[in-house]
Amino acid sequence: MENSSSISTTLLSITFFLLLIPSCVIFVNCNTFESESISIDLPPIPDILGFLDERLALIFPIIQAFKNTITSDPLGVTSTWTGPNICNYTGFYCDNPPDNKTAVTVASIDFNGFQLSAPSLDGFIDQLPDLAIFHANSNGFAGTISPKIAKLKFLYELDLSNNLLSGVFPVSVLNMPTLSFLDIRYNSFSGKVPPSIFTQPLDVLFLNNNNFFQNLPNNLGDTKALYLTLVNNKFTGPIPPSIGKASATLTEVLFLNNLLTGCLPYEIGFLKRATLFDAGNNLLTGPLPSSFGCLESAEQLNLAGNLLYGQIPEVICALGNHNLLNLSLSNNYFTKVGPVCRSMIKKGVVDVRKNCISGIPNQRSAQECFTFFLTPRSCPRAAWFNFIPCKVPPRKNSTITTTTRKRSLLSYSALSRNNRVLL
Repeated sequence: MENSSSISTTLLSITFFLLLIPSCVIFVNCNTFESESISIDLPPIPDILGFLDERLALIFPIIQAFKNTITSDPLGVTSTWTGPNICNYTGFYCDNPPDNKTAVTVASIDFNGFQLSAPSLDGFIDQLPDLAIFHANSNGFAGTISPKIAKLKFLYELDLSNNLLSGVFPVSVLNMPTLSFLDIRYNSFSGKVPPSIFTQPLDVLFLNNNNFFQNLPNNLGDTKALYLTLVNNKFTGPIPPSIGKASATLTEVLFLNNLLTGCLPYEIGFLKRATLFDAGNNLLTGPLPSSFGCLESAEQLNLAGNLLYGQIPEVICALGNHNLLNLSLSNNYFTKVGPVCRSMIKKGVVDVRKNCISGIPNQRSAQECFTFFLTPRSCPRAAWFNFIPCKVPPRKNSTITTTTRKRSLLSYSALSRNNRVLL
């Protein structure tokens, strides 16, 4: 690599030198001039000769142009963005690109928490051809996302969370087959999310805390994501039955705080890998499908703050004998529980406050329950609500306490705007 770099440096020096020689010296017989009258004052060797690699020299003006657009830098980060040693700039990380293991280039940028402000990222990240990772949580970057970002053939992690970005969903990411991590939460994106995003090879898709407004796409279950967070938007309509198709991958899914309606599909019970399912604070109605009893990996199930009713299936409460730490069903209209559920209520695993269950404390008033049931309610495919699409796992004789089993769930950490979420 040193030979290649040396040759490139020599050629650049020669070119620079020739550009400085007056044209008469090149095109006129120099014998017409007396040698002592020729005086050429060469400037200092340009900075380009100090770059570790030609790829770094090419992106230097791009970084400097972006630096000039920064309107706020309270931590003084950009004061380090000077000189040819780009690999020492705060937030910039160098490595060998996949297409040339002897070259050196900027492969990763981590601006998390830098509090930088700029009117746009256009002309910056889309002009860094070897970029593989871009993280910029908790800054003040505004504008929209350039379609040119699709040219970044190595980019696989894009975190633009907690900024001031706006416009429609950045559809350019649909043309990035290498992308596996997309986090655009806590911005002002609006409109619709293209259904094709759920066919992309993403491991992580965080869309929470934007202004997306639409029915959940019917192909949602085509997602390959392990972590899917749609919280605090305005998604409407029912959870599509196709969600059961994501059983091989979907680990955590959050629908919390939207405007979802309709009845819960029994296909949710196919999510055998799911440790977290949260559809709290929506407008979902109907009975709780017994198929939820197949969620043997579940640690957190939240359906609080909906319009669910009927009996809570014993097979679901029995998950408290396995991995389930919390089943939150508060603020619904359930009317009956069996002995297993009562046991889990006493243990604090099942929360049924503000329902319509006789003999359980902290329930809704009789008038409130009566008013709710005055309106006839029904669900399509009613026969499937008692269907259990698995062999119910035997009860574990475990002495492990709730406290010792508790762990941090990745998707819940995405609900805090300043959290950087890493796999």
